[in-house]
Amino acid sequence: MKRKLTLSVGLSAIFCAAALGQAGPSPSAAPANAPYSVQGQAAPSSAPVSYASVTELNGILAQLEATSKNTQADLVKLRVERWKTDSAYKKQALANADSIQRNLQGALPEIMAQLRAAPEDVPASFKLYRNLDALYDVLGSVVESAGAFGSKDDFQSLSNDLNSFEGTRKQMAARIEGLSAAKEAEIARLHVELKAAQAAIPSSPPKKVIVDDNEPAKKPAVKKTPAAKPKTTTPATAKPPAGQTPAPAQQPAGTAPKPQ
Repeated sequence: MKRKLTLSVGLSAIFCAAALGQAGPSPSAAPANAPYSVQGQAAPSSAPVSYASVTELNGILAQLEATSKNTQADLVKLRVERWKTDSAYKKQALANADSIQRNLQGALPEIMAQLRAAPEDVPASFKLYRNLDALYDVLGSVVESAGAFGSKDDFQSLSNDLNSFEGTRKQMAARIEGLSAAKEAEIARLHVELKAAQAAIPSSPPKKVIVDDNEPAKKPAVKKTPAAKPKTTTPATAKPPAGQTPAPAQQPAGTAPKPQ
C-alpha cells in the first residue's frame, strides 16, 4: 500500500456523533432470557427462534468479540506520539483511536447484549450493522495514518483488525437481508390466513323491517280508573256532661219496666 495520508478531519466528528459519542443515554441491555419485540425492547415473542438462527448469530458475535479485543490491544500499543507529522495531525489521530476504544468498551457490548436477547429482531440487527459501519470508517482512517507515519507492525496488525470488522459487517448485512425476507413471508402468510378466516365466517342476512306509511296510527288505549267506594261512617254516641247521670232508655209502650 502506498504510504500516503487520506485522513479526513470531519470523519472523526461524524463518527463520534453517530456511534461513539453516545449523546443520549444508551438503552440498557435486556436480560439474556428476556423476550423481544420489533423495536429491540423486551416484549412477548410470537414464535421461538430456530436453533440455526441462534447458532449463526452466536458465531458472528463470537468473532466480533475476538476482533474487538485484538483491536483494543493493538490501539494500546500504537505510538502516535512517535509519528513523523505535525502535532495537530497527531492529536486528531489520538482522538480517533480514543473514540474507537470507547465504542469497543461501551457501546458495542451493549448492542451485542440487546441482540442476544432478541436474536431475530431486525432493528437490533441493523443497529449492530450501523455501529460496525462507523467503526470500519474510523478504524480505516487510523490504519491509513499508521501506514503513512507509523511502524510496519502497527500498520499490519491494525489492517488485520480492519479486515475482520469488514468480514463481520458483511455477515450482518446478509443476515439482515435474510431476516427481512423471512418477516415479509410471515406477514404475507398471516394476511392469507386472515382472509381465509374472514371468508369462513357465515354471514347472516340482515333483518328487514317493513313500515306501512298508509296504515293509521293506533291510538293508545285509555286506562279506566275504578270509581271510589263511598265511605260509611258510624254516628258517634253523645256522652253526657260530667256529673250527670245518663237518662234511662225509654221503654216501648205496653211493656213493663224491668225490676231494679
